[in-house]
This record gives sequence, structure tokens and C-alpha cells, in this order.
Amino acid sequence: MEAQNLLSGFFPNYKIPLTWTSKKPFSSSLPSNPSFHSLLQSHNCVSFKTHHSPCFKGSLKKIFFCVNASENAVLEEKDYKRPRVVKRKKLAVFVSGGGSNFKSIHDACFEGLVHGDIVVLVTNKPDCGGAEYAKNKEIPVVLFPRTKDAADGLSPSDLVAALRSLEVDFILLAGYLKLIPAELIRAYPRSILNIHPSLLPAFGGKGYYGMKVHKAVIASGARYSGPTIHFVDEHYDTGRILAQRVVPVLANDTAEELAARVLHEEHQLYVEVTAALCEERLIWREDGVPLIQNRGNPNEYS
Repeated sequence: MEAQNLLSGFFPNYKIPLTWTSKKPFSSSLPSNPSFHSLLQSHNCVSFKTHHSPCFKGSLKKIFFCVNASENAVLEEKDYKRPRVVKRKKLAVFVSGGGSNFKSIHDACFEGLVHGDIVVLVTNKPDCGGAEYAKNKEIPVVLFPRTKDAADGLSPSDLVAALRSLEVDFILLAGYLKLIPAELIRAYPRSILNIHPSLLPAFGGKGYYGMKVHKAVIASGARYSGPTIHFVDEHYDTGRILAQRVVPVLANDTAEELAARVLHEEHQLYVEVTAALCEERLIWREDGVPLIQNRGNPNEYS
């Protein structure tokens, strides 16, 4: 548009195409205009940007505009880069209860907010709300781990094989209460996330889950709480922190009221982080801290 405005100021009836697909320079004859050629001679060449062709959405290409002795305008593309194509990711979600975070992520995938699809649900409780939701949505449900009461559950090696057969890219724990086996962590390094209902490292570790976390936060006198999303290692709630969201702890809060406030933020935060994960906007600092790259400005991180 900048180019069109520049030319229309000199030649009101002249139009140039602002999009094209050829990578080769092209030329267009311009009518003679002393003022226009004086401008070009004084600047040697005019630099401006135009939007790219619709077949390459999301980028700009820099055009240099020069005039030769025969009064032909030649436009050449410089610094052209084809946008990187990111494949749609396949997700596995682990739950032990109602699976409200699982449902939020599934809805976001369906609505196009997340560039991925949930291809399997893993649970240790086949009758839980999350498993019922998955069955209703025709998402395969896998029982893990194998126990005396669940003889049809998978072993760690069988689980890894099943996830690989489904070509799972990332694993999301959403209220899954079992410790993740080392075999699975080794098979999916830096690819397993968990959400915890407190600001880790506070109120985390074995035994801190569900309402127990919120009761402990209130009893401590902490003024703030909120969800944490972290990478999973071989211990409870000790992996690298990726994202957090802060909520106030009010003076007369009950554990149920605080839990509802935190859960509201969980649903939003987990969707945002999953979207960044599927868009490959996670980077690792030299000291091992994971950061999320801003979608609009790649030079900003959170």
C-alpha cells in the first residue's frame, strides 16, 4: 500500500500489482513525469515494503524500486523468506478425575486455538469423568498403570510403545495423580508437562494435590496462589517451571473458593501454553530455563 500511494501521487491513473508469486524481478513501463524521475534520481532508489502474496501469509517482503535509462521500473525481491511450516501436533492427555483442563484443551483444539489434536487419553481410573468425556468424543482411552485391580492396564514399556504408535508429540498431565515412570520421561524428554494448583515450588511434592493444596495455602497465611505449569521429571512437582498465573488469596477464602479461582486461571493458562507448545514457540535458555516466545513479537519472552 505504501508503494501504491507513492506512485498514485505522481500518476493517479497508474496501478501496480502489490502481490505476485514469481521470484524473478519484473518490470513495468511508467509514463514520463519529471517530478517523479527527479525524486528517484535524488534518492538513487526508493525502498518500501508490501504485503506478500496470499499464498505466503504472515510475512513481508522487501522491495527495492529503481529506474534505468529506458525509464522502466524494475522491482526485485530481497531478503525473501518463506514462512516456516509447523506440522499439527499430536497430544496425549493424562487424567485421574473430572478432566476439566483436558476438556478445555480439547475445546481449544476443536476451535482452532491450538495447532494440535488430542489423539489419546491415559488414565488410572477408567470410570472417571475425564475418561467418560473422552469416550463420548471418540478419543481412545488407555489404562495405565497395570495393577492387581487393573490387570488390563499397560506396563511402562507398553505405554511408550502405544504412544509412539500414535505418533504422540507431547504429553499433558491434567490432574493425573500417579508418578510418571522414568522410562516414559526418557522416551519423551522435554515433552511432558504438568499443571499444579499452587505457585511452585511452594505447596508442591508428594501428597499435595487437589483441595489439600488450597487448604495448605490458606493455613499458611499466603496472600497469593495460582497455577504452575512445569516440565515433568522423575519426582513430584520438581521439573522446570514454564508458566504461572497469580491469583489473590482473600481474607475469608474457603479452600473451595480459592480452588475455583485458581481453576479458572488453569483453564486459560494450560490452553495458552499448549498453543505455544504446538506452535514450537518454546525455547531453552542456556541455564536450562524454558521460555515462551511471544507470537506477535519473537524477541519477547515470558
